[in-house]
Amino acid sequence: MCLLEGIVMSERPVVATRRRLRRDGLALAALLALVVGVSGCQGDAGTVARAGTGTGTKASASPSPSPSPTAPPTSAARVATNVKAKGVPVDRTVKVTAAHGTLRSVAVHAATAKGKGKPVAGHLSGNKTAWTATTRLEPGTTYQVSAVAVDADGVARTQRSRFRTQDLTLDQQTYPSFVPVAHQTVGVGMPVIVRFDVPVTDRASIERHLKVSNTAHQKGAWRWISSTEVHWRPVHYWKPGTDVTVTADVNSVPAGNGIYGQLSRTSTFHIGRSVVSKVDARTDQMRTYIDGSLARTIPITTGKAGFTTRSGTKVIVEKFRHKRMDSETIGISHDSANGYNLDDVEYAMRITYTGEFLHAAPWSVGSQGYANVSHGCTGMSTDAARWLYENSKVGDPVEYTGTDRPMTLDNGYGDWNLPFREWKQGSALS
Repeated sequence: MCLLEGIVMSERPVVATRRRLRRDGLALAALLALVVGVSGCQGDAGTVARAGTGTGTKASASPSPSPSPTAPPTSAARVATNVKAKGVPVDRTVKVTAAHGTLRSVAVHAATAKGKGKPVAGHLSGNKTAWTATTRLEPGTTYQVSAVAVDADGVARTQRSRFRTQDLTLDQQTYPSFVPVAHQTVGVGMPVIVRFDVPVTDRASIERHLKVSNTAHQKGAWRWISSTEVHWRPVHYWKPGTDVTVTADVNSVPAGNGIYGQLSRTSTFHIGRSVVSKVDARTDQMRTYIDGSLARTIPITTGKAGFTTRSGTKVIVEKFRHKRMDSETIGISHDSANGYNLDDVEYAMRITYTGEFLHAAPWSVGSQGYANVSHGCTGMSTDAARWLYENSKVGDPVEYTGTDRPMTLDNGYGDWNLPFREWKQGSALS
């Protein structure tokens, strides 16, 4: 009994221990079940991850991803230009416009190997939605455009582009030259003359870009003498002391037939004192007035029969201290009775393109003041010719009367032989 009793008594602690273990095991199982239940919310993801990786083990929880940087806002503003990439005509006025916003800045300039070249000037519209160039383009040139536009939220957009203008040969460009030359002092009858080396067929287009201004504020008008020459004259002779500025802003301006102005130019000249000579072919006298007062009366001779001197207003075109005069230059053979070849005519001043001069004629002094014996020129003594030469200048008028042969508009500077109301009708803009 004692033994059995001892055994029984020894079982109780074991049973108790087993119960405690079972109880503790159930508690542990419940705890594990709770853990599994909690982790079951991510169990599917872990499974997808395992399926993706092909492993049979549970994936460990991955760390949370770092937040990505915020993308900059995109501007709603749009920028456009009116030029294509190549072959842009040189007379095209470049325009840059903005839609859904306004222009903050626009820069257009020629692109060179060294970077930025000559800029193209322009201005913004009042509402800042358009930029318009105020200067024209050069041929065969690449230009860069850089524009910044801003939308209603203040978000900016920068747009850059390039374009190239058409190439032009020299035969496709016409160059303007001026008479008088820059800074020359000329007489009160001097017209403003612009000459072109390639004919102008679109005269109105070119004339719109020609301008004359003067300190005396005298009014005047242009008249085309030919397709390569246009003159401007005031209503009356220039006022002495006037400064005159002529501008031919014709660079890249269409001149017709695919021709464009080659260069824009400006020149100034000065009007000197008034020297006006008046020749009467009937009395063979010339009176010279300086600043309105008679300075000298000179006996002269003019053209004989068959060589009648022209009547009308002429202007001194050029001066020569010595001038060779050859009859063959006006179609008269040396062998003719009227032929001549004089190699040292003094104090010669040209007044027509066809060969009329004022000059010293010592061989005809006996006829001067009495008869007309020249080949059309106005001859006088050497002393009188020297005085006239020293007191006259290019642009001084010489008014002829007494013959029935009229001066023509284009034979020298014949501008004053038309009344002004007729003169201005020769403008392409009249």
